[in-house]
Amino acid sequence: MLSTPMDLAAMAEALSRSADYRVLRRLLPRIPSSSPAAGRDVRTGVLLDTKTTGLDHRKDEVIELGMVKFDYTADGRIVGVRDTFAAFNEPSGRISAEVTALTGITDEMVAGHRFDDLTIAAFVENAVIVIAHNSGFDRKFAERYWPVFEHKAWGCSMSEIDWRKHGFAGAQLGYLLNGAGFFHQAHRAADDCHALLEVPAFELPTTGSPALALLLETARRATLRVWAEQTAFELKDTLKRRGYRWNDGSDGRPKAWFLDVVETTFHDEITFLRTEIYTRDVEPGVQRLTAFTRFSNRV
Repeated sequence: MLSTPMDLAAMAEALSRSADYRVLRRLLPRIPSSSPAAGRDVRTGVLLDTKTTGLDHRKDEVIELGMVKFDYTADGRIVGVRDTFAAFNEPSGRISAEVTALTGITDEMVAGHRFDDLTIAAFVENAVIVIAHNSGFDRKFAERYWPVFEHKAWGCSMSEIDWRKHGFAGAQLGYLLNGAGFFHQAHRAADDCHALLEVPAFELPTTGSPALALLLETARRATLRVWAEQTAFELKDTLKRRGYRWNDGSDGRPKAWFLDVVETTFHDEITFLRTEIYTRDVEPGVQRLTAFTRFSNRV
């Protein structure tokens, strides 16, 4: 005998009340509305996901773009979805088997498709912030294709929230969805954006506020990028343990180790470099980053 949807919902509800079970529900995209937050003081954001032919934003190509436009309140509560965008783009060469395995996108799916740049620019024009789950990757590709993204504030739902601190197993989208009580099996970029929407909407048990509130607070905070140039090779492990990352200089930025810190810990970082790294008088390079410049290929 087949169970009805009502029966299944009742069973899921009963299981969810037990300490011995956890229930995951299939993620269903929120239905867009032309005025999902009528009468409320809201701002507009865009969630973005790209699928590309490789990892190098300077030469690889975007083959799919997905976006979801949503409304949120000043305290970080998502109150509605405005619109969804999804499009393929045929690259200049064939899509590799590795990329197809990762994205599910084949040459046949993208054949003859081209991005409509004007439509994309119009879609994001009134967005206060653009959010991706790896903005250090997605922003660089988006800026290369569409200049409108160069002038937007960006946030990263993966790196700008310490998810482990808030009880999650990791920052991968699948882990976060499971923690929020959902599962998601779709491949498409727009589907991933709908899935990502539920992550900042999730109320963190540690704060009692939606994760978006914490993401926005972090994104608004200025950070300082410290460049540890001209360091001795044998100190690389010390720098790595400290959290520094290596830049090879091929992108026009310094060939050096770097670390992003908040202003309150900046002086401690300079002290560390001067006492444990440098044996001569070297002044570390410093860049000030905001949501408008962070993750960009321009810094």
